[in-house]
Amino acid sequence: MQLSDFDYELPEELVAQHPPAERDASRMLLVDRRTRDWQDSAFASLPGHLRARDVLVLNNTRVFPARLVGRRVPTGGTVELLLLREIESNVWSTLTRPARRLKNGAQIKFDEPQLQARVIESLDDGVRLVRFESARPLDQVIDQIGQTPLPPYLKRAKDSSDEDRERYQTIYARERGAIAAPTAGLHFTSRILREIEARGVRVAQITLHVGYGTFEPVRGADLSRHHVAPEWFSITDEVAQLINQARATGGRIVAAGTTTTRALESASSSDGLITPGSGFTDLTIVPGYEFRAVDALFTNFHLPRSSLLILVSAFAGRALILAAYRHAVTKGYRFYSYGDCMLIL
Repeated sequence: MQLSDFDYELPEELVAQHPPAERDASRMLLVDRRTRDWQDSAFASLPGHLRARDVLVLNNTRVFPARLVGRRVPTGGTVELLLLREIESNVWSTLTRPARRLKNGAQIKFDEPQLQARVIESLDDGVRLVRFESARPLDQVIDQIGQTPLPPYLKRAKDSSDEDRERYQTIYARERGAIAAPTAGLHFTSRILREIEARGVRVAQITLHVGYGTFEPVRGADLSRHHVAPEWFSITDEVAQLINQARATGGRIVAAGTTTTRALESASSSDGLITPGSGFTDLTIVPGYEFRAVDALFTNFHLPRSSLLILVSAFAGRALILAAYRHAVTKGYRFYSYGDCMLIL
């Protein structure tokens, strides 16, 4: 398949710029893979579509303020660093801007006088290895001066306060390490989770630290050559046992989000059993992939030509998903991170 097969038209005004006043107030498109149809609904109705013995799996990764703004030494030019992954103590793989001006040895200073950085290696696509030197623990400094790394389609004034630091985070976020939110989880509230559990549905948490690979543009036209960058995930013994027991007793595994889906599928055997453990997954899901662990998928609406839209299309079928997206556009659904959602059964 070609990347152009996963395009669709979206009016700019349907890109949600801010979250709804209440997390659980979003609309939800209910998509049925068996009947190849859909119906308009609301996220508040989600508990009613789940059954006793089902397991709802959430990604409990926590977004950290991974965007740092500094100045080059000695010119004073502005530099932006997006922290991608810590390679070793105080050495980070970073996406830099402007990359062409940050050669090996370039020095960077920050508003925090006890923090400075130096470029130690130049990689492809604007990625630099940067060594930080800090008089205090680096995580503390990053939490103090860093900014929430929002997607580029969320427009914010440069001098605005970090209004998204709490809202661009799930209520169950616990494990620090993501540079983007698992946005399907942004809809959940304590009330909704209580309603789900009251129906006999078990709620489990795994971790996948959402990295640049999740939203990196698909660069090649031929999907057979497409590879999503590795991301770190972890599934505990307890969660693996819970999921495997549910499958053995006829329960469905409902993944909240594409990142949860990637982690579960990465840990599954050919018969759908989950193996506990942690590490990096480089699993790339495209049409033709045989899903083994996930029976239903709860997700947001994704960017055209993105790896996430491709994954969702692999799960439900490209024609059905694109038709459902066209319906959502016609009905004025809100799209992307702070937008509405869909449940694919």
